[in-house]
Amino acid sequence: MKFIFGEGFQRTLGGSMMVAGTAIGAGMLALPMTSAGMWFNWSMVLMLLSWFCMLRASQAILEVNLLFEPGDSLHTLVQNTLGSFWSVLNGFSVAFVLYTLVYAYVSSGGSVVQHALQSSWGITPPRVLTSLIFTILLTACVWWSSRAVDRLSAILMGGMVITFLLSIGGMIGQARLDAMLGLDGQSGEFIFIFGAASTYLTSFCFHASVPSLIKYLGKDARTINSCLRIGTVIALLCYVVWIAAADGIIPREDFKHITNVGDLVAASGTSLGGIILKMLEAFALFAIATSFLGAGLGLFDYMADLCGFDNSRLGRTKTMLITFVPPMIGGIIWPDGFLPAIGWAGLAASIWSVIVPALLLRASRRKFQASLYRVPGGSTTVPLLLVYGIIVAVCHTLYVFNLLPVFK
Repeated sequence: MKFIFGEGFQRTLGGSMMVAGTAIGAGMLALPMTSAGMWFNWSMVLMLLSWFCMLRASQAILEVNLLFEPGDSLHTLVQNTLGSFWSVLNGFSVAFVLYTLVYAYVSSGGSVVQHALQSSWGITPPRVLTSLIFTILLTACVWWSSRAVDRLSAILMGGMVITFLLSIGGMIGQARLDAMLGLDGQSGEFIFIFGAASTYLTSFCFHASVPSLIKYLGKDARTINSCLRIGTVIALLCYVVWIAAADGIIPREDFKHITNVGDLVAASGTSLGGIILKMLEAFALFAIATSFLGAGLGLFDYMADLCGFDNSRLGRTKTMLITFVPPMIGGIIWPDGFLPAIGWAGLAASIWSVIVPALLLRASRRKFQASLYRVPGGSTTVPLLLVYGIIVAVCHTLYVFNLLPVFK
């Protein structure tokens, strides 16, 4: 392929897929549920705002990271630029996000498996059992080796792409434009934007991959910036099509009764044919499993490093217990916590993927000479990111304490 398109094209394509693949995952399944109150039109406003701010935050990390050596992690950047306090807070935020996401995938995975068994064979096992089966199988893969996760993730990612295209194609073909645009009397309301802000932020959260891109591509600012822009645009387009399809086939009032991914698939099934519904079920399962492996492996490695466990079978077993038992217990006690968990992840992610990059950018410009790359927007970038991150954090806090309107 490099003889046809050139090595530069290959590098940009590979980096863009890394960005898009990290951003797109099971979190996108929450978007139609959290956007039901504001519906499609206001969803697009929030979507574009989230995309723009999260792109700028990733470019801020790029500018700062280019002042360091390839391979230096976000932890190194924060420690050397902002100091120990922000390093600890950033580390806690990352761990909190990963634990919360793993719990969310335990909850949603059990929900999808339960629905698939019910629709295919007419049996409805307890949610506890389906969550345990889903979690134990994938946890065993993480415990075995990182290579096993890599190989299984590649297979799941391929399946996710194929089933996404097939299911979305079928859904769009049956979607009603008047329902999607609110022309049938089911138009959304602006006020529900604030309660959904943290979930939309989470959907564009890939910022820990920026140091990995620099390690992979070197200090090639132009190529890496292209990867950030192209990768986030791919994610943006996938999300827009997904919300349009869901809003076009599921009546707005029905979303009041949807609390988990299995409910979303079941609600879609009333308008879809058998084969399209099966593709949607498969896509949901592939997306959740892929995201579980990605977040689970990241948390597994993080906890192993934090606790000083070695890579022996005993050491990996200790790490596995610390990593997966708490979210597994959470999935059993609170089986329908997928949506709240994604929102909580957005709250913590607003710190390490928005506020911390803004502070890194401001401190680095004061401390170091000009970087190889400068974020577009000049002096407005730092206040923009700080305002966006703080608003998202405040909105989710108000939402938790029932101080924001909820569509129900």
